[in-house]
Amino acid sequence: MNVFSFLMPAPQVPQIQDPKVVDQRYRYWRIRIFYTMFIGYVFYYFTRNTFQCVMPGMIQELGFTKAQLGYLSTTIFSLTYGASKFASGILADRSNPRYIMSIGLILTGICNIFFGFSSSMLVFAIIWGMNGWFQGFGWPPCARYLTHWYSQNERGSWWSTWNVSHNVGGVMIPIVVAFFFKYLGWRYAMCLPGVICIGVGFYLMSRLRDTPQSLGLPPVEDYRNDFTGVSRKRGEEEKELTAKQILFEYVLNNKFIWMLALAYFFVYVVRSSINTWSIMFLIEHRGHSHFVSSWGYAFFELGGFFGNLTAGWASDYLFRARRGPVNALFSLGAFASIFVLWFFPEGLLYIDYLFFFFMGFFIFGPQMLIGVAAAELSHKKAVATATGFIGWIAYIGAAVAGGPLGHVVDIWGWQGFLGTVTLGSLFAAVLLVPLWSVQPRSDKEETTLKPALES
Repeated sequence: MNVFSFLMPAPQVPQIQDPKVVDQRYRYWRIRIFYTMFIGYVFYYFTRNTFQCVMPGMIQELGFTKAQLGYLSTTIFSLTYGASKFASGILADRSNPRYIMSIGLILTGICNIFFGFSSSMLVFAIIWGMNGWFQGFGWPPCARYLTHWYSQNERGSWWSTWNVSHNVGGVMIPIVVAFFFKYLGWRYAMCLPGVICIGVGFYLMSRLRDTPQSLGLPPVEDYRNDFTGVSRKRGEEEKELTAKQILFEYVLNNKFIWMLALAYFFVYVVRSSINTWSIMFLIEHRGHSHFVSSWGYAFFELGGFFGNLTAGWASDYLFRARRGPVNALFSLGAFASIFVLWFFPEGLLYIDYLFFFFMGFFIFGPQMLIGVAAAELSHKKAVATATGFIGWIAYIGAAVAGGPLGHVVDIWGWQGFLGTVTLGSLFAAVLLVPLWSVQPRSDKEETTLKPALES
C-alpha cells in the first residue's frame, strides 16, 4: 500500500437523492469548509510575516544590512514560495486539499521555530527558503475549495470574504509579534507563532474535507443551477483532466492568464514592498518609534480587509460577476494613494496611518480579484494550477521587493523606495485597464475555451 495514498483526491460516493438533505448538508459543509480554511490561512500569515516585524531586532543584535534582510525576508522567500505555489497548484488539482493545506501549515510552523534558534546567514537563508516552499501549500487548496463549493455568481463575495484572512493575519501578527518582541526578544517572537501554527495544522486536518461529491453531494453548479467557470464543452466539468491538459490547454495557452500574471507581478511588487519595508520606512523616514510603526503596518492590512470585501462584493453585485472593472479601478486608486504619499509632509502620524490604510484598501482589491479572474478564465479542474501559475509570477515580483529594493534604499534612500512602489502601481493599472470587459463565457452558450482565446 502506498503510504502517500491519503493525499489522493477523496473518491466520489453515491449521491444523496433527497433534495432537503442535500440542501441541509450543503449549507452545513459550505460554512464549515469556509471558516476552517479562513482560520487556516490566518495562521499561515503568522509564520509568513513574522520576519518583517523582527527585522529591527536582528539588525541591532546581528548587524545585518537592509539588503541582506531584504534578500532573506522577501527575495529568497518569494522565489521559493512562488515556485511552490505553482508546483503545489498542479498537485492540489490532483490531490486532497485537506491534507495539503494542513501539512503545509505544520511544516511552516516548524521552520519558524528553527529560525528563532539560528544566527547564521546561511542557516537563515535555508530555513526561510524552506518556509517559503511550505507556505506555498496554503493557497492552492483554498482556490480549489472556493471553486468546488461556491458558484460563479456568488464567488466574488465568498472569495473576498475568505481573502480578508490575509488581512486578519496581517493585522494580528505585527501586534502579537511586537508584544513578544518587546518583552521576550525577537527569537521568541519567531518561535511562539510557529508553535501555535503546528496546533492549528492538526485542527485543519480534522475539519476539512474534499469536494462535494466526496460527501455524496452534487456539483455546486447543479446545486445552485449556476455556471461555474470556463469549460471546453457542456458536461465536461466533473471529468478528471490529465496534468498535461491542465497545464498546457487551460493555463499556458490562455492569453488572459498571461495578462493577469503580468499585472500580478506589479501588484506584488507594490504589496510586498509595503509588507517588507513599511515598518523600517516609518521608523527611518517618517521618524516614528518601532511600536508606532508596527501599527502603520497594521493599518495597511486593515485597509486591505475593507478593500477585499468591497472589491469582491462590488464585482458580484455592481458589475454582475465581472472582475475587470473593479481590478482596473482599484489599481488606479492604489497608484493615486502612493503618489500623493510621496509628496506629503513628514511627521504627521495619523495622516501616515490614513495613507497606509488607503494603500491597503486599493492594492488588496486586485491582489484578490486577479486570482478570482484567473480561476474563472481557466477550467474548473485547472483552478489550482492557473492560480498557482499567476502566483508564481506574482512572487517573482515580490522577490524584487526584497534584496533588490533593499539595495535601492541603501543607495537612493526612501525616495527610491517611494519611486519604485509608485511605478509598480502604475504598471499594474496599465495592464489591468484593458481587461475591463473580459468575462468567462457560459457553458450554456455552448462555447469552448479555444475560440475564446483565439478571438
